[in-house]
Amino acid sequence: MTQDSSPIRPTDDEARALATGLMDDARFAAIGVLVDGAPMVSRVAFGRAPNGAPLILISSLSQHAKALRTDPAASLLVGEPGDKGDPLTHPRLTLQARAAFIDHDDPAYEEMAAHWLRDHPKAKLYIGFGDFHFALFSVTGAFLNGGFGQAFFLTPADLGLSEPS
Repeated sequence: MTQDSSPIRPTDDEARALATGLMDDARFAAIGVLVDGAPMVSRVAFGRAPNGAPLILISSLSQHAKALRTDPAASLLVGEPGDKGDPLTHPRLTLQARAAFIDHDDPAYEEMAAHWLRDHPKAKLYIGFGDFHFALFSVTGAFLNGGFGQAFFLTPADLGLSEPS
């Protein structure tokens, strides 16, 4: 495919707003990880940390948590189809990221738990269980499919996030 025929559009403020809106509205996501070298996808509860970074509450008993402890590279997909129409015409955002765990013994855990419960009040039932931890994601890149003919590559800065260190 030549550069002139690329379906990827230049990233603009409308794409940035759509992408950040998808993250703001998401309460769950699909997460992709590698398990023994093979891809695996699972559904996880999704939120944003106080600094805006993607955040999930995760049980260490899950396959995706074990995989992230082995290899922190992951992909998160947010955005849900609307009630009507072709699901492929609705916007969705893929985040490429690396996970860092916030365990119960981390001083940041209590603050993160209070923040999480504001958007996920039902998690109060299990957030204190010893096997639940937070995975905080450092976004390395993103791809927005805003619907038919609306594809964009985004940087962490496009999403209002700091560049990975």
